[in-house]
Formats: sequence, structure tokens, C-alpha cells
Amino acid sequence: MHDLPPLSPELDAVRAHVLEHSVKRGDFTLKSGASSTWFLDTKQTACRPDGVIAMADAMLQIIPDDATAIGGLTMGADPVAFGVAAVAATRGRDLRSFSVRKESKGHGVTGRLAGALQPGDKVVITEDTTTRGTSLMEAVDVVREYGCEVVLVTLIVDRGDTCAALCEEAGVRYQPLLTAHDLGFGPDD
Repeated sequence: MHDLPPLSPELDAVRAHVLEHSVKRGDFTLKSGASSTWFLDTKQTACRPDGVIAMADAMLQIIPDDATAIGGLTMGADPVAFGVAAVAATRGRDLRSFSVRKESKGHGVTGRLAGALQPGDKVVITEDTTTRGTSLMEAVDVVREYGCEVVLVTLIVDRGDTCAALCEEAGVRYQPLLTAHDLGFGPDD
């Protein structure tokens, strides 16, 4: 592990929680097929009360004031979006939450969308962890097709190096809470 870079108090609280509860060390094969000596189970942060508060405090500092909804591809986005929306409500911010289904439902009116998303919403796309960014981009496409504007893509940890470029190509602001470097990991770890 490398020296940890300095972070704001809010991000440092998220990092401490992730390092304690979400980082696993060993020999792993990632979804992409790559091998790694560390694995992130950030649902261990997104689904614990103290992790939810830390994550929400950090995200609410970067979520634009005009954002009206937060969500992304189910399962990775669900605990993040629901937790941030709930904490936001206790802080006087109205953010509705939603999920993007992996497949379209055969009945109902919303197809791949579930929750309180409305056409015209200014949306934050989120999830717990990404390596490549493809799930985030899939969610961006679905909510745009529904008639919403994506104002930010954010997540707890970006462990890869391709999501920023994908967001730039899609014309979307991208700001993860943490990167692999912030956790003390380099490209060869």
C-alpha cells in the first residue's frame, strides 16, 4: 500500500469506512477478468448506517443544488441513491431516488425505470464502485432517453481509469468520492 493522499474531512471519513469495512485483500478475479490483490465490496459501506451518513455527507457537498433525483443501475446504485436521498431529506434537500432495471419490465409504464424519476429531472447517476464505467454509462443513456438531464456522475470508489473519459465523451460531469489512489492502491496492485 502507498501513502494516502490528504482529503477533506468528509472524504477522509468515507475513506476510513471503506478501508475498514469494504476493502478485501487476497487474490481476486474482477468482473473484467483482470487479476487483483484487492477487492472492493463497497456495499459494506453503503449499507451500514455510519457508512451511509459519511457517504451522503460527502456526496451532498458535490451534488448540484438544482439536482432533483439520484439513481442508477440496480443493485450497485440502489443503496447509494436511497441512502443519499434519505439523508438529504433530513438536511432539507429534496432528492427523489430511482433504479434503472437491467432489463425492461414486461408490464407497467416505466420500462427499465423504477422509483420517483420524472421526465425533465436533473439527475445524479451513481453506484457503489466502478472499474470500467459501463454500468454508469448505461444508466446515463436510459435516463436521457426518458427525458432527463444528467448533471453529475458520482460514486463511492472508482478503482479503474476509464470512467472519467467515458463521462467526458458523453458530456457529463464526473466526480467520484474516492479513487484507488485515494485508498493507497496503485495500478499494479
